[in-house]
Amino acid sequence: MSLRTVRDVVTVGLALLAAAAPSAPAATERWFSTRLYPWVQQGLTPVSSRLPFALLDLLLTAAFVAIVVGLARAVGAARRVRRIRPLAQALRRLTVGAAAVYLLFLLLWGFNYRRVPMTERLLVDEGGPETSEVVQLGLETVKRLNALHDSAHSSGWRDAPWENAALRDAFMSVQRELSDAPAAAPRPLKRTLVGPYLRWASIDGLINPFGLEVLANPDLLPFEWPFVAAHEWAHLAGYADEAEASFVAWLACVRADVASQYSGWLALYWQISGELGAKERAEVAAALGPGPRRDLDAIVARVRRGEWPWLQSAGWRMYDRYLKANRVEEGVRSYGAVVTLLLRARFDQGWVPVRRGAGPTG
Repeated sequence: MSLRTVRDVVTVGLALLAAAAPSAPAATERWFSTRLYPWVQQGLTPVSSRLPFALLDLLLTAAFVAIVVGLARAVGAARRVRRIRPLAQALRRLTVGAAAVYLLFLLLWGFNYRRVPMTERLLVDEGGPETSEVVQLGLETVKRLNALHDSAHSSGWRDAPWENAALRDAFMSVQRELSDAPAAAPRPLKRTLVGPYLRWASIDGLINPFGLEVLANPDLLPFEWPFVAAHEWAHLAGYADEAEASFVAWLACVRADVASQYSGWLALYWQISGELGAKERAEVAAALGPGPRRDLDAIVARVRRGEWPWLQSAGWRMYDRYLKANRVEEGVRSYGAVVTLLLRARFDQGWVPVRRGAGPTG
């Protein structure tokens, strides 16, 4: 057996082993999420963020060209020699390449899916919330939106979220309260060549796990930016789970300036609406003032204007499989778990979450 064959077998074997290995949240938290990952992130993100383009665009382009050229050459060789062997070799190279990419994904970011979940990190009451509790949170959300609307729009969203000192400071503070890991600094959200896909599939933002840079849908409205930015920063900080990233983002927004607070409550309104039945959703919506209602209608119009329903459906189905493959059992339904976290986690004054082993101080 040649050295190359041994290398390929080992690469694929390690990828299969990593995919099938049982979760060990405490060990992952200890050696990866609070040690290795922060070191990698703080070294890689400043570099990728300074690039005038999205590193993801370069990586996707290079991968596409490599695959197309490799397959074209294999097909040409197979025709010349009238044998299937060149195609089999190309398939082997693709398999080994995919295994290597998966291992790199895990080492750069993906192991964060296996860290200690927020429900075990914080003091969280058992059981899911009752519908009445979700309705009450929805009504409180609407109350905050109605109260904040005028002042939020008056102050406006003039600065980019990463230039907003209040939001940056709040995000750093939330990280210190949730974990002993070094905090991830907020970074600009870049535009990307996959922006049209984000628009068509109704995706607000994403993290590039291979460059640890954050990217955004180009069509976001001004009052959506603070929450979306904080959500992607939370992914950058190692919170891979969507509900946990939204939890971190919401806590950061409600402690920041008025415009960011409004953005946070607006995002929470959508999450709550998705957890309610038609009757309860109508009850909450009826309490909306004209200002927040216009903003919510603007978001709906923005999404409908750009979405391709078939692509949106296919994209979310694919993402659901991706999440489940990374051991997020609820798949895309995990987005709504932020409501449970907010209703079941215990907080000190000022929405400061209480970590396990500590008790409320106020």
